[in-house]
Amino acid sequence: MDIIKKRTGSQAKSTIPFRLNLLFFIVFVLFAMLVAQLAYLQIVYGGKFTAEVDRTDKTVMTGNVPRGMIYDSKGRLLVGNSTSNAITYTKSGSVKSSDIYTIANRLTKYMTVEVGNLTKRDKADYILAAPNKSEQVAKQMPKSYRVDSRGDSLTSTKIYANEVKYIEQQGIHLNDKDLQRATLFKKMSAAYSLSSVFLKDKNLTAKEIAQVSEHLTELPGISIGSNWEREYPQGKSIASIIGGVSTEQQGIPDDELNKMLASGYSRNDRVGTSYLEKNYESILAGTKSQREVQVGSNNQIKKSTLLYKGQKGGNLNLTIDSKFQKQVQSALEEQYNSAKAAGITQYSDGAYAVAVNPKTGAVLAMAGIHNDPKTGKTTEDSLGVINRTFVMGSAVKGATVLGALMDGVITPENNSQDDTPIYLPGTPVKKSVYPAGTFSSLTAIQALQFSSNIYMMNLAMKEANAKYTPNSYIHMDSDIFSKLRGYFNQFGLGVKTGIDISGETTGIEGATKNSDGELKTGSALDLSYGNYDAYTLIEMAQYISTIANGGYRLKPYIVQSIQKTKDDGTKGAYESVTKPSVLNKVGVTQDELDVVRKGMYAAVHGSGYWTTATRLADLSPAVAAKTGTAQSFYYDPDNPSSDPPETITTSLVSFGPYDDPNIAMAIVFPNLTSEDGGYPQLLAKEIYTDYYKMTGQK
Repeated sequence: MDIIKKRTGSQAKSTIPFRLNLLFFIVFVLFAMLVAQLAYLQIVYGGKFTAEVDRTDKTVMTGNVPRGMIYDSKGRLLVGNSTSNAITYTKSGSVKSSDIYTIANRLTKYMTVEVGNLTKRDKADYILAAPNKSEQVAKQMPKSYRVDSRGDSLTSTKIYANEVKYIEQQGIHLNDKDLQRATLFKKMSAAYSLSSVFLKDKNLTAKEIAQVSEHLTELPGISIGSNWEREYPQGKSIASIIGGVSTEQQGIPDDELNKMLASGYSRNDRVGTSYLEKNYESILAGTKSQREVQVGSNNQIKKSTLLYKGQKGGNLNLTIDSKFQKQVQSALEEQYNSAKAAGITQYSDGAYAVAVNPKTGAVLAMAGIHNDPKTGKTTEDSLGVINRTFVMGSAVKGATVLGALMDGVITPENNSQDDTPIYLPGTPVKKSVYPAGTFSSLTAIQALQFSSNIYMMNLAMKEANAKYTPNSYIHMDSDIFSKLRGYFNQFGLGVKTGIDISGETTGIEGATKNSDGELKTGSALDLSYGNYDAYTLIEMAQYISTIANGGYRLKPYIVQSIQKTKDDGTKGAYESVTKPSVLNKVGVTQDELDVVRKGMYAAVHGSGYWTTATRLADLSPAVAAKTGTAQSFYYDPDNPSSDPPETITTSLVSFGPYDDPNIAMAIVFPNLTSEDGGYPQLLAKEIYTDYYKMTGQK
């Protein structure tokens, strides 16, 4: 037994070393294989892997170009660009807040910036962006700021929000230099990936540019560039027509965002937001520059190459002569101030005037004043010509007469009518401004000369096949409103003119039936002499131009042509020239048209006490005109009243020279407390005088 035990023990001692040796051998072989594989990869594929590590992605970035110019009809610059040097920042793909913090701090060594409107959150974000600051604050915060009630850790977003809260609770104290850094940090952080923002583009000194330029290597993403903003060398007499451009901070308006992003715009691009700037955005904006950017594996910009320098926006040449525009605006202000001095503007909305070329539709001048009845403050409001409506009164009677001629109820040879007032049951007598019985009968020409309301109402009654018994009964065809308005529409009254400015509104139509569903026959008669529906002044200008040019309703326009911009910034080739656009030809003969033209001539040059537009009689060349007076009411939206104060709206349409018209105009002075003064006529006389002098007509 002893012999057996000894053998077993010796065998155990020899087995263990053998197994260990086998294990060591296997490990050695595996390590040898690993080393061999690593050597193989290093020798055979080392270059490939190194290239992969150093690999760069190429991205094409776009940049804005200066906006196109706007010139008047004589080539004077109305809207240009004021260019200035700028410090810009281009944000890398995944730059950290701490990196931006470092760049902002360095940058304030070489330049100063105006402190922006910083919130507490903005200041806290800047403080927490300092290297390791967030971690330090997180450790200092109460435990409840890091974990929830169950002891679970909060999300990183919630923890950061609590860090901001903690910083604010501790009190934020930044000196002026820190506030500048925080301002830069905010601007840089708000930039989109691989987009550029302007850090300073005003009051940038040559010293600041030089210092920043010298240290660009330590300021990743910082560049020296240029910026621009709109300037108005001729003043802002038609600023409301030209419209506005958004700032970089405003970017694309929300209602245009999706469409413009799909067209290649960036969110912070400056774009036209209203009127001409908006209508011609695609022309004025130009073509963006393109720059190829190589981004390394660390998401830092390694190389930037200009592919296309971009094309500056195209230029607009307007139909408006800025000198004449200023004269019209000045004359309008002069007459309105006279009305104000006379004490009749306490409820007034302001005053408006527009002049067009009746042969082409080109707008020659567009002026407006908006008055605040509560404060008496006036502001320039040229745009009111296309977006404000007024009941114009007798100025529309030319369309009424022509409608009746087209309807056949009168003819150029047979158009005399009794001038007897109309007595409807339950309403005041309907008559003209002159005493009843002044005229026994009138022709169409005389009716326009003396501005007979009765004549126009008789025309409407004939068109409506009216059955009428004074003080007792009246019945009219139910389509009388649509018939009268249909004729008015042919001249542009009550429909959009199509002018090339956004924001045009259309006239307002009054109700055709009362609350009982009955035809408002009395209102139909009021419509016939212009005391019911409301129209814009540009509609009135289109209407009188149609009469002046032989019956062609032309589309009014302000942009005469579009030109490219050369590399040196001067005007280039024409891209387009606006040609007259005929919207419709009114169905009248020349003889029928001459009835109204002669009537408007008689309103200026005729004899008789009740001739309405004699203040224009001494103009040379001679003109034709039709005045208007409408009863209106002042509506105070802040204090609506069931019995609002009565007001008077005075208006005028005119064209000249009478034999060969090249200017037509429409003027309105709404909501005066008296029709005395003849302000529309006095204004028209000044406009004609300036225009004839400017064009050398005698």
